[in-house]
Amino acid sequence: MTEKPIFYSESDNPEMIKAFHKAQETFRYFWRELSWEYRRIVPALDLACVKIAFMQNVAHQTTPAVEHMWINEVEFDGDMISGVLINDPTELTNIKNGDFVEVPLSQVSDWLFSSQGDTYGGFTIQQLRSTMGEAERKEHDEAWGLNFGDYHNIQLVYGQKEYPEHLIDHPMSINMKDSLIKFLQEHPDEITNQNEAGYTLLHRETISGNRSSVEILLQLGADKAIKTGNGKTALDFAKQVGWEHLVPLLQ
Repeated sequence: MTEKPIFYSESDNPEMIKAFHKAQETFRYFWRELSWEYRRIVPALDLACVKIAFMQNVAHQTTPAVEHMWINEVEFDGDMISGVLINDPTELTNIKNGDFVEVPLSQVSDWLFSSQGDTYGGFTIQQLRSTMGEAERKEHDEAWGLNFGDYHNIQLVYGQKEYPEHLIDHPMSINMKDSLIKFLQEHPDEITNQNEAGYTLLHRETISGNRSSVEILLQLGADKAIKTGNGKTALDFAKQVGWEHLVPLLQ
């Protein structure tokens, strides 16, 4: 995916810019969790949102004005991230609260989801927390109503310390293996069906990083060579989203 360079605000210090890049590098874990949340009958997440760097060219300025604001109702097709803006801009006039937006990964500056009060991601938030004293940090966390934990140890997935294998495959992907096999055996057309944009189930499960699901689809005859309307194979998405553990399966 070709990404346009993002011009961050002059006020963004080097540590904050590192946080932006870390959020982009790990965004796949946010999407993997959210993709499962959309399938759950009983929701498990308290919130799930992505911070985006929005820009606007300003007369007599050499660089655009930049504001970092949150979106929710997030979707991701392997190329573009979309959602609805949930903040009121301070300076920008080319966007407003409630607007639908669609941006490349290079405009992501953070992501955050929480479950039972515990948070995952939140790299810019943790950078800010690292500059606070203990009392200020406690007040900050109480205002959010969330447990941000140790800013030195940002969690990406549930049970990351106890179950590091969750970084490789989502537990629901593992637990749903038998159900997926049964479903595909009863509905074999689902293996080859393409949506309006040309995505198959193999494309979608690859973008979400679900190793067990990808393995089952391949075992049941999913065609690795099928391309989306934009000419992308599942392997293309595995590489560009960063699911390196799926690349050998799809080659």
